[in-house]
Amino acid sequence: MTLRLRDLVTARREALQLEPLTGQLGLDRLLPQAEVASPGLALAGYTARFAPDRIHVLGETEITYLEALSADERRRALGGFFAFDLPVVFVTKGLQVPPDLLALATARQIPVIRTALKTAEFYRRIKPILEEAFAARTTLHGSLADIYGVGLLFVGRSGIGKSECVLDLVERGHRLVADDVVQVSRRGHDILIGQGHELAQHHMEIRGVGLVDIPALFGVRAVRQQKRIEVVVQLEDWDNAQDAERTGLGQQEVEILEVKLPKVVVPLNPGKNLTVISEVVAMMHLLRYSGVDVAAAFNERLIRRMKEQRGIKAYLQEDYE
Repeated sequence: MTLRLRDLVTARREALQLEPLTGQLGLDRLLPQAEVASPGLALAGYTARFAPDRIHVLGETEITYLEALSADERRRALGGFFAFDLPVVFVTKGLQVPPDLLALATARQIPVIRTALKTAEFYRRIKPILEEAFAARTTLHGSLADIYGVGLLFVGRSGIGKSECVLDLVERGHRLVADDVVQVSRRGHDILIGQGHELAQHHMEIRGVGLVDIPALFGVRAVRQQKRIEVVVQLEDWDNAQDAERTGLGQQEVEILEVKLPKVVVPLNPGKNLTVISEVVAMMHLLRYSGVDVAAAFNERLIRRMKEQRGIKAYLQEDYE
């Protein structure tokens, strides 16, 4: 993913309190990555491990350091810094920028933008914006619902009943996130966020009925704009569900955007109450999250009972009275 500096300045000007000091210069540049850093030792002349393709932030420490230098030393420090092709330089805390810094930046066609925010607050606000813009993304065919606070992603062949299942869940008080087309983005290393397409969001296609507007029928409390995906529920025809779990001891997984998620395979046959099963899947996930593994606890109890029975049999075999 890429992000134009102009889009960042236009959309987030108020949130980040931005003031372009070099005008329109360089605003059409593409930001190469989501990393934000302070130049640090680069201003002191050590550039061996300097990463120029990051977004660079000059705070009070850097500006004070530059002002403490003599005119020749400052020009030399800034010359080494702006010798790199920097995407953008931000100056925080509304600090006064040295004129020679602006002159060198203009000569090198590098935009300089000032923010009234303190350095720590600027970092806190801009990082989520950049992470969202540069997040890995994919589109999946399925339905996403929020059930007891757990994001369940229903997948399966077309026409197997994903939308009907989620519609029944909504009628029982749960919330729809997306139907048919689920846009997934990765946040951090292990969090997947799903949401619907902006045009078809919160509409469902029910075969034989047509398009259903969920907020219009059930109210705004029946929908969510986005939700973390925590469990994948794969709906399978009964004849094809060969790997359906019977005890819960074998945890299956599926990988989406290099993030592994638990997967539950539910074989379908006429009369199966898929809605209740989905609620149980969500509640079982909450139990595991709280440290309770029902299948493992039952297996341990069974093994313990078998050991006790073996002990009783051994005792009786040795009792000749």
